Amino acid sequence: MKPIYRNLFLAVGVAAIVIMLCTSDISYGEMWDNVRRAGYWFPAVILLWVFLYLANAWSWATIINDGEAPKVPFMRIYKYTISGYALNYVTPVGLLGGEPYRIMELTPYVGAAKATSSVILYAMMHIFSHFCFWSFSILLYLLLYGRGMSAGMAVFLAICAVFCGIGIYFFLKGYKNGLAMKALRFFAHIPGLKPRLHRFIDAKEEAIRKVDSQIAALHAQRKSTFYLSLLIEFGVRVAGCLEIQFILLILTDHVSFWNCVLIQAFTSLFANLFFFIPMGVGAREGGFALAVGGLSLAGAYGVYTSLIVRLRELVWTAIGLLLIKVGNKPVGVAQ
Repeated sequence: MKPIYRNLFLAVGVAAIVIMLCTSDISYGEMWDNVRRAGYWFPAVILLWVFLYLANAWSWATIINDGEAPKVPFMRIYKYTISGYALNYVTPVGLLGGEPYRIMELTPYVGAAKATSSVILYAMMHIFSHFCFWSFSILLYLLLYGRGMSAGMAVFLAICAVFCGIGIYFFLKGYKNGLAMKALRFFAHIPGLKPRLHRFIDAKEEAIRKVDSQIAALHAQRKSTFYLSLLIEFGVRVAGCLEIQFILLILTDHVSFWNCVLIQAFTSLFANLFFFIPMGVGAREGGFALAVGGLSLAGAYGVYTSLIVRLRELVWTAIGLLLIKVGNKPVGVAQ
């Protein structure tokens, strides 16, 4: 990637962080007090994400390095994973930041078509794993609390189950038939984008169809790679609940890991409904409050947990943005 593009991605990320810090309702004194209260659990939360991002990179690497394309060094994939998520956190509609960055960084290694298909595939896998995680959490809630469940909760879970079922169905259809061309044609109906996207589709139709064929091939011909990547991503969703457990251990020792899974599932579902907000500001806090309330925990637990998670995100976002400028050795452009 050209340095000017890296500088642009970095500038957008830094500007977003500055705006969020300047508009935050919490003072720096309050942030520091809460970090001190967390003690060694805050570094533990930060360290946990070293391994979670490592697993994310592993999942993506199974897709990138599958087949005959040139192999990409794992540490480069790890770096692009962290930086990509940092850009996703600070840009509205998430994927508008991290995914273009990843495609541009991968292109010199494997070419534009393979870079695009692997990034799209991994983004689909990442989102698909969320639907699997939410479905798993619905079954977990029924197992733990199904007997005493209220009518309102039963209706809510039924709606969530239908939502997850529809999501899983469409993702499987996308894996089977490809997604790039359909997505471009869908967005081409948006006023203002129609003429530009139609020109782009006409000029790049062969390359777009090649991307779709690579997406379909992963599910149809390389099922072991597909399911390994999905299993890793699902495992990351479950292991990520340790973050909630670590934070709640600061406040109480009466919350089980499986309750933390339910809190994380409900919170992530709520936050993803408001995906267009940078870093999910406000949406995630509301999700935490509703989640802990639904499990009969003190509302203050949700407020404190969301604050520590927000601080962790800021730390890793800063690390990811710095990595954009670190370790960028020239690579010969793949054809």
